Amino acid sequence: MTSPETPATAPAPALAIGPHPVHPPVVLAPMAGITNAPFRTLCREFSGGKGLFVSEMITTRALVERNEKTMQLIRFDASETPRSLQLYGVDPATVGKAVRMIAEEGLADHIDLNFGCPVPKVTRKGGGSALPYKRNLLRSILREAVTGAGDLPVTMKMRKGIDEDHLTYLDAGRIAVEEGVTAIALHGRTAAQHYGGTADWDAIARLKEHVPEVPVLGNGDIWCAEDALRMVRETGCDGVVVGRGCLGRPWLFADLVAAFEGTGGPAAPPLAEVARVMVRHATLLGEWLGDEARGVIDFRKHVAWYLKGFAVGSEMRKRLAVTSSLAELAEGLAELDLDQSWPAGADGPRGRTSGNNRVVLPEGWLKDPYDCAGVGEDAELDTSGG
Repeated sequence: MTSPETPATAPAPALAIGPHPVHPPVVLAPMAGITNAPFRTLCREFSGGKGLFVSEMITTRALVERNEKTMQLIRFDASETPRSLQLYGVDPATVGKAVRMIAEEGLADHIDLNFGCPVPKVTRKGGGSALPYKRNLLRSILREAVTGAGDLPVTMKMRKGIDEDHLTYLDAGRIAVEEGVTAIALHGRTAAQHYGGTADWDAIARLKEHVPEVPVLGNGDIWCAEDALRMVRETGCDGVVVGRGCLGRPWLFADLVAAFEGTGGPAAPPLAEVARVMVRHATLLGEWLGDEARGVIDFRKHVAWYLKGFAVGSEMRKRLAVTSSLAELAEGLAELDLDQSWPAGADGPRGRTSGNNRVVLPEGWLKDPYDCAGVGEDAELDTSGG
C-alpha cells in the first residue's frame, strides 16, 4: 500500500465513460480468469467503490449462443455500478448481435472492446492485437458495436500495433473517434512485446494529442500508486488502466484512491492481513462457483502473487498452491510467520513478462491493411490479454 513518503498530488482529472463518472480515474483491466466477480468485489471493497471494474473478456459468439459458462461470467453483483463488460469479437455481424443483446436485455451499463490480445492462437487467426491492422474491418466492428449499443457507451482497448514496423494505434484511434467510441485505452506495448520490456508511455501521450475528442486511458507498467500519478503527469492521459500490478494485491486500489485524492494511504499490509485477504478471495470464488473445492482450486494461481517477496519457503509455497479446501488453505497460512512486514521490492513486475516474440499472423496478413479477408470464426477463442 501507499507508503508515508508517497507525495500528495493535485486533484485527479475528471473522467466519464458516457454518463458514468469515474473518480478517481482508475480502471481495473480485464484479465481472463482473473477479473471475475469475486476479484472485482475485492478490488471494489478496497477502493470504497470508487473507480471502474471491468469483467474478464467475453467472446461475442459464445454470448450470442448463450454458452452456459459465458452466461455465468457476465453475472454482476448487485453492488456493481456501472456494470462494465468487455467483449472480444472478429466478425462485425456477431459483435453487433452481442452488443444488441446486452443493450436490449440490460446485461451491462458499459461495453469495452478488446483489440489488445497478443496470444499466438488469436493473432494467427487475425484477432486481438492483429485486427487493428485491417482498418476497414476495425471500422466495421466499431460501427456495429456503437450502433447496436444504443445509449450504452462503447470503449476500446488496444496495443500500439503488431510490432514497431507495423504500428496501428494512431489510425485505430482516429477510426474509433469517427465511429463514436466513447474512450480509448492504450497498452504501450506492441503485440511482439507481449508483456516484456518497458511500456512506451510516450505513445500514450501521442495518442492523447491525436484524439483530443475522447478520453485516453494509459495502460502498462503501473506497479504502485506513484506509477499511476506519474503516467498522468507525463502523458496527459485522462486515467489509468491497471492490470498485472494488482495481481495478488487487490488493495492497490486503496492506494490509488488515496494517491489521486491526495490523502495519506494506508500502511502496507503485513503477512497476517495478506493471509486474511487470501482466504476471503478463495471463499468468494467458492461462493461464486457454488463449490468450495472448485473455488480453492481456482484460487491456486493467485497464491504466488499474494506471497511474492515474503519469507515463506519453497515447500510451503508448493503446499499452499495445491490446497483444495478453505480449511487446508487457512491451516497452511497459519503456520507462516504472519508478523512479517510488507517486503521491500514486492511492488515490481508481476505475472507474465515474456517479450520479443514473433507475432504469428494469417498468411499474407500484412500485404494490405484494408483488405478484410482472412479472419475466421475460429479466431474467437476464450482467451484474453492486452
